[in-house]
Amino acid sequence: MEILTVFLLAIGLSFDSFAVSVCSGLNLPHIRFVQAAKIAIFLALFQALMPLIGWMVGNSMKSLIEPVDHWIAFGLLSMIGGKMVIESFINSEEREIKNPLHIKVILTLSVATSIDALAVGFSFSTILDKILFAVVVIGAVTFIASMLGILLGKKTGPKTNKYAEIIGGAILIIIGLKILIEHLLAN
Repeated sequence: MEILTVFLLAIGLSFDSFAVSVCSGLNLPHIRFVQAAKIAIFLALFQALMPLIGWMVGNSMKSLIEPVDHWIAFGLLSMIGGKMVIESFINSEEREIKNPLHIKVILTLSVATSIDALAVGFSFSTILDKILFAVVVIGAVTFIASMLGILLGKKTGPKTNKYAEIIGGAILIIIGLKILIEHLLAN
């Protein structure tokens, strides 16, 4: 997998965490850097570990899924991207989050925003032999996006959320299409 594709995928995956971070910034207008970093670390850690878990599960079943791996990657990435785009139209009042500095809340948010990454990790097993670079990039991009999201939430407002999720969803769909087209043209 190309380095650029890994970065674009990481950006696409980080938009859920970015959206949650914007809401966190809105809910905590006086948040300090250390508190913001705590939220961002949790989000990044889960976002990085889920693809690893998905990749390990997918690798254990590689021989079974290899003939249709490009369809699986396309389907999963398109469903995740489509879900992100659809969710962007839900009113932000309906998606208000509680205090993300509480451990139960940040754990719930971290798992919820990284479930998509688990499915992406599963699709990684069909196209990547080594996962470490992708995991590090996904974690780093998510950390940066989360920190920026919290700052942006403090400074702007809920409008940013919608556009971030639409862009993130579109990126995932495009990457899914790219994988499908590459595999179909190669055969």
